[in-house]
This record gives sequence, C-alpha cells and structure tokens, in this order.
Amino acid sequence: MAFDATFFALVGLVLFLALIVYLKVPGMMAKSLDERANNIRKELDEAKRLREEAQALLAEYQRKRKEAEAEAAQIVAAAEREAAALTAEAKQKTEEFVARRNALSEQKIKQAEADAIGAVRAAAVDLAIAAAERVISAKTDTSTQDALFKDAVGKVQSRLN
Repeated sequence: MAFDATFFALVGLVLFLALIVYLKVPGMMAKSLDERANNIRKELDEAKRLREEAQALLAEYQRKRKEAEAEAAQIVAAAEREAAALTAEAKQKTEEFVARRNALSEQKIKQAEADAIGAVRAAAVDLAIAAAERVISAKTDTSTQDALFKDAVGKVQSRLN
C-alpha cells in the first residue's frame, strides 16, 4: 500500500482535529461566544435602562418646564393686576389731589371775595360817614352836630362789630 500525500493530509487533518478536541477549543469558543452574548445582553439591558432614565428625565424636565411656564404666567398676571391697581390708585390720588386743590382754590376765592366785600363795605361806611358828616356839618349847628355824630358813630360801630 502506497501512501500518497492525500493520505498524509487526511492523517494530519484528523490529528489536528483530535488535538483541537483534546485541548477543548470548541468549549472555549462556545464559552467565549456565550460570554460575548452575555456582554451584549448586559449592554442592551444597560442601554434600555439608560433610555428609560433618559425618558424619565425628559418627562420630569417637561413637567418642570410646564410648571415654570405656568408660574411665569401667574407672575405676569399678578404683575399686570398690581400695575392696574397702582394705576387706579394713582388716578384716584390724582383726582383727590385735584379736588383738594380745586376746593382750596375755591376757598381762597371765597375768602378773597369776602375780603373784597369787607373792604368795599368798609370803604362805603367810611364814605357814608364822611358824607353824613359833611351834610350834617353843613345843615346843623355845633351842638347838634356833635350829638348826631356821636350817635351815628356808635350805631356804625355796633353794626360793624
């Protein structure tokens, strides 16, 4: 029997496969593949967990944004109400100030009128007294003039007081 190169190649292949089985290479490969599959599974689980966390954070931030927008809207509304109240208060105070100033001006005008009327009356009284004195002095004698003058002055003084 002659052995050719094909036979030796077959024997080499069988010995190689026996050596691989003896050294437990298929088990190591299966173990390596299992470890790799487990690592991939862990990474997928971690990615899934991170995704869920990200979604939870996104939902929380959206909720906080909505709350902040609502709070900002409330602050703006409160500021608008406060501005309206301040405007109304300022308008009311301005109207009250104008009313007080008008009342004070009217009071001053009435006082000036009263002073003017008093001055005119005093001037009229002085003029009437002077006219009465001239008329009386021209038509009466000295003793009658003195009696009438004293009587008139007394009446004028009692009316003025």
